Amino acid sequence: MGNREALLDGAKRCLFEKGYTRTTARDIATAAGVSLAAIGYHFGSTEALLNEALFAAVVEWGNELSEALKSAQQEKGDRFEAVWRSIIASFPAHRPLWATQFELIGQIDRLPQLHDFLVQSQRTGRDELAQLFSAIDPASPSARAVGAFHQALLAGVMVQWLVDPSTALSAADLAEALRTVAAAGT
Repeated sequence: MGNREALLDGAKRCLFEKGYTRTTARDIATAAGVSLAAIGYHFGSTEALLNEALFAAVVEWGNELSEALKSAQQEKGDRFEAVWRSIIASFPAHRPLWATQFELIGQIDRLPQLHDFLVQSQRTGRDELAQLFSAIDPASPSARAVGAFHQALLAGVMVQWLVDPSTALSAADLAEALRTVAAAGT
């Protein structure tokens, strides 16, 4: 592994252990086993390295989840519940990634360099969720609303899992709640 890859790996570990705003260049260099100067040489700044490490971690989670969701879509029964079961199953292993993302959302006004990334991630995620749950063409008029609905559920359920996993909603809970709300017409 070269210095660049070691820095990315070290930065991801630091993000998950310390968070975005508490990670220093020295933390990353130590975790990577390289000099501080290597950060500037390969990335230009600590922020650029942290951003790239975060982007890479999000892509890794997305790829892992995509594979799990392919099998969930093949399950018999309630597709909504099967997909949510796969999503929720990914939470414990990726808890540090989610905690870091919530940290960044709370800091978005102080970290403008991440604003564009978060905006684009939200748009891409919304389109992918609409396609995943409803097989809706992202260009259709209802795709934005369907995707945003699932994003809102994802964020809310993730907050529950971060704060108190013992009482967080399960996939079965979500499916039952959706059926109840739909039947009530509210």
